[in-house]
Amino acid sequence: MLLPPLMFAGIAGVFLWGMGRDNPNEIPSALVGQAAPVVPQTTLPGKDQLTDADLRQPGVKLVNFWASWCPPCRAEHPTLTALAAEGIPVFGVDLKDPEPAAQRFLSDYGDPFAKLATDPQGRTAIDWGVTAPPETFILDADGTILYRHAGPLVDADYLHRFRPELDKALQGN
Repeated sequence: MLLPPLMFAGIAGVFLWGMGRDNPNEIPSALVGQAAPVVPQTTLPGKDQLTDADLRQPGVKLVNFWASWCPPCRAEHPTLTALAAEGIPVFGVDLKDPEPAAQRFLSDYGDPFAKLATDPQGRTAIDWGVTAPPETFILDADGTILYRHAGPLVDADYLHRFRPELDKALQGN
Protein backbone atom coordinates (compact mmCIF):
# COMPACT_ATOMS: atom_id res chain seq x y z
CA MET A 1 0.00 0.00 0.00
CA LEU A 2 2.86 2.37 0.66
CA LEU A 3 4.71 1.51 -2.54
CA PRO A 4 2.53 3.43 -5.10
CA PRO A 5 2.62 6.76 -3.17
CA LEU A 6 6.39 6.40 -2.64
CA MET A 7 6.95 5.72 -6.33
CA PHE A 8 4.82 8.72 -7.25
CA ALA A 9 6.75 10.95 -4.83
CA GLY A 10 10.05 9.73 -6.28
CA ILE A 11 9.01 10.41 -9.86
CA ALA A 12 7.61 13.83 -8.90
CA GLY A 13 10.92 14.65 -7.18
CA VAL A 14 12.90 13.78 -10.31
CA PHE A 15 10.62 15.98 -12.43
CA LEU A 16 10.91 18.89 -9.99
CA TRP A 17 14.69 18.57 -9.97
CA GLY A 18 14.76 18.55 -13.80
CA MET A 19 12.59 21.66 -14.03
CA GLY A 20 14.91 23.50 -11.66
CA ARG A 21 17.97 23.17 -13.89
CA ASP A 22 19.11 26.35 -15.70
CA ASN A 23 18.23 25.25 -19.23
CA PRO A 24 18.07 21.54 -19.96
CA ASN A 25 18.15 22.18 -23.73
CA GLU A 26 21.28 24.32 -23.66
CA ILE A 27 24.45 22.71 -24.91
CA PRO A 28 27.35 23.93 -22.76
CA SER A 29 30.47 25.17 -24.51
CA ALA A 30 33.85 23.94 -23.37
CA LEU A 31 35.35 27.12 -24.85
CA VAL A 32 33.69 29.61 -22.48
CA GLY A 33 36.49 31.26 -20.51
CA GLN A 34 39.13 30.33 -23.08
CA ALA A 35 40.76 32.21 -25.94
CA ALA A 36 38.83 32.11 -29.18
CA PRO A 37 40.17 29.60 -31.72
CA VAL A 38 41.71 30.87 -34.93
CA VAL A 39 39.55 32.05 -37.80
CA PRO A 40 40.02 31.11 -41.47
CA GLN A 41 42.18 33.34 -43.62
CA THR A 42 39.67 33.44 -46.45
CA THR A 43 36.83 35.84 -47.16
CA LEU A 44 34.39 36.80 -49.88
CA PRO A 45 35.57 39.08 -52.70
CA GLY A 46 35.29 42.72 -51.73
CA LYS A 47 34.84 42.00 -48.01
CA ASP A 48 37.26 42.90 -45.22
CA GLN A 49 39.13 39.82 -43.96
CA LEU A 50 38.47 38.82 -40.35
CA THR A 51 41.75 38.05 -38.57
CA ASP A 52 42.74 36.62 -35.21
CA ALA A 53 44.03 40.08 -34.27
CA ASP A 54 40.50 41.48 -34.74
CA LEU A 55 39.25 39.14 -32.03
CA ARG A 56 41.73 40.64 -29.58
CA GLN A 57 40.95 44.30 -30.18
CA PRO A 58 39.54 46.39 -27.31
CA GLY A 59 35.85 46.06 -26.53
CA VAL A 60 33.17 43.42 -26.69
CA LYS A 61 32.58 41.81 -30.05
CA LEU A 62 30.42 39.08 -31.56
CA VAL A 63 31.39 36.22 -33.85
CA ASN A 64 28.43 34.82 -35.77
CA PHE A 65 28.56 31.56 -37.75
CA TRP A 66 25.97 31.73 -40.53
CA ALA A 67 25.10 30.37 -43.97
CA SER A 68 22.88 31.45 -46.85
CA TRP A 69 21.17 28.02 -46.91
CA CYS A 70 20.17 28.37 -43.23
CA PRO A 71 16.56 29.63 -42.67
CA PRO A 72 17.20 30.55 -39.00
CA CYS A 73 20.13 32.69 -40.20
CA ARG A 74 17.69 34.70 -42.27
CA ALA A 75 15.39 35.06 -39.27
CA GLU A 76 18.15 36.44 -37.04
CA HIS A 77 19.67 38.74 -39.67
CA PRO A 78 17.66 41.84 -38.59
CA THR A 79 18.92 41.33 -35.03
CA LEU A 80 22.54 41.21 -36.21
CA THR A 81 21.92 44.37 -38.24
CA ALA A 82 20.47 46.11 -35.15
CA LEU A 83 23.43 45.02 -33.01
CA ALA A 84 25.85 46.39 -35.59
CA ALA A 85 23.86 49.66 -35.65
CA GLU A 86 24.36 49.85 -31.84
CA GLY A 87 28.08 49.96 -32.53
CA ILE A 88 28.82 46.40 -31.45
CA PRO A 89 31.34 44.81 -33.84
CA VAL A 90 29.69 41.79 -35.45
CA PHE A 91 32.14 39.49 -37.21
CA GLY A 92 30.82 36.80 -39.51
CA VAL A 93 32.06 33.35 -40.43
CA ASP A 94 30.25 32.04 -43.50
CA LEU A 95 29.91 28.29 -43.09
CA LYS A 96 29.95 25.74 -45.95
CA ASP A 97 28.52 28.16 -48.48
CA PRO A 98 29.15 28.53 -52.21
CA GLU A 99 30.64 31.99 -52.74
CA PRO A 100 27.88 33.27 -55.09
CA ALA A 101 25.15 32.19 -52.65
CA ALA A 102 26.83 33.95 -49.72
CA GLN A 103 27.32 37.13 -51.75
CA ARG A 104 23.69 37.06 -52.91
CA PHE A 105 22.52 36.58 -49.29
CA LEU A 106 24.46 39.65 -48.11
CA SER A 107 23.28 41.65 -51.11
CA ASP A 108 19.62 40.70 -50.51
CA TYR A 109 19.52 40.99 -46.70
CA GLY A 110 22.28 43.53 -46.01
CA ASP A 111 25.73 43.06 -44.55
CA PRO A 112 25.93 43.62 -40.78
CA PHE A 113 29.45 42.17 -40.56
CA ALA A 114 32.35 44.48 -39.75
CA LYS A 115 34.67 41.79 -41.12
CA LEU A 116 34.11 38.36 -42.59
CA ALA A 117 35.80 34.98 -42.92
CA THR A 118 34.65 31.96 -44.90
CA ASP A 119 34.77 28.36 -43.73
CA PRO A 120 33.92 26.36 -46.86
CA GLN A 121 34.88 22.99 -45.38
CA GLY A 122 33.51 23.61 -41.87
CA ARG A 123 36.84 22.91 -40.16
CA THR A 124 36.89 26.17 -38.21
CA ALA A 125 33.34 25.54 -37.02
CA ILE A 126 34.53 22.26 -35.53
CA ASP A 127 37.34 24.07 -33.66
CA TRP A 128 34.80 26.54 -32.27
CA GLY A 129 32.40 23.74 -31.28
CA VAL A 130 29.67 24.91 -33.65
CA THR A 131 27.00 22.25 -34.05
CA ALA A 132 24.86 24.04 -36.66
CA PRO A 133 24.37 27.62 -37.79
CA PRO A 134 23.50 30.08 -36.58
CA GLU A 135 25.69 30.28 -33.51
CA THR A 136 26.93 33.48 -31.95
CA PHE A 137 29.81 33.98 -29.54
CA ILE A 138 30.38 36.97 -27.25
CA LEU A 139 34.09 37.80 -26.87
CA ASP A 140 35.81 40.23 -24.53
CA ALA A 141 38.67 42.61 -25.32
CA ASP A 142 41.25 39.84 -24.95
CA GLY A 143 39.46 37.52 -27.36
CA THR A 144 38.17 35.31 -24.55
CA ILE A 145 34.84 33.63 -25.18
CA LEU A 146 32.33 34.83 -22.60
CA TYR A 147 29.18 33.19 -23.94
CA ARG A 148 27.96 30.91 -26.73
CA HIS A 149 24.45 31.08 -28.10
CA ALA A 150 23.29 28.19 -30.28
CA GLY A 151 20.35 29.08 -32.48
CA PRO A 152 18.93 32.25 -33.97
CA LEU A 153 18.96 35.54 -32.07
CA VAL A 154 15.21 36.12 -32.19
CA ASP A 155 12.23 36.77 -29.94
CA ALA A 156 12.26 35.65 -26.30
CA ASP A 157 15.41 33.59 -26.78
CA TYR A 158 17.29 36.75 -27.75
CA LEU A 159 15.68 38.91 -25.05
CA HIS A 160 15.95 36.48 -22.14
CA ARG A 161 19.11 34.50 -22.87
CA PHE A 162 21.44 36.35 -25.24
CA ARG A 163 20.81 40.03 -24.50
CA PRO A 164 21.39 39.75 -20.72
CA GLU A 165 24.74 38.05 -21.39
CA LEU A 166 25.67 40.73 -23.92
CA ASP A 167 24.68 43.53 -21.53
CA LYS A 168 26.71 41.91 -18.76
CA ALA A 169 29.74 41.75 -21.06
CA LEU A 170 29.29 45.37 -22.14
CA GLN A 171 29.12 46.52 -18.51
CA GLY A 172 32.28 44.59 -17.70
CA ASN A 173 34.34 46.36 -20.39
